[in-house]
Amino acid sequence: RVPIVGAGTIPHKMEAKYHAARMVMVPASDGTGVIAGGSIKSVLELAGVTNVLAKRIGCRSPLNNARATIKGLSELRSLNDVARRRGVPMDRLLLPKEK
Repeated sequence: RVPIVGAGTIPHKMEAKYHAARMVMVPASDGTGVIAGGSIKSVLELAGVTNVLAKRIGCRSPLNNARATIKGLSELRSLNDVARRRGVPMDRLLLPKEK
């Protein structure tokens, strides 16, 4: 599952690499749409992401770019996932520790 937050975007910036293909995904505000090229755009639309900025770097192979996108989407973590893995309450992640 792909964690989608707010306006149909990803929760945080993600960089992924698959062989020679590298790609960067950045969350976008509502109304931006999927700004990406080729196979990256197809994968993001199939995953249900509606607002994201993405850039491929290094490789022109559509298959490797698609695999890098899938790898990046699989590595995305929501705030709930991070809190559960660390064993801390959700509000502790959002607020700085008081002195």
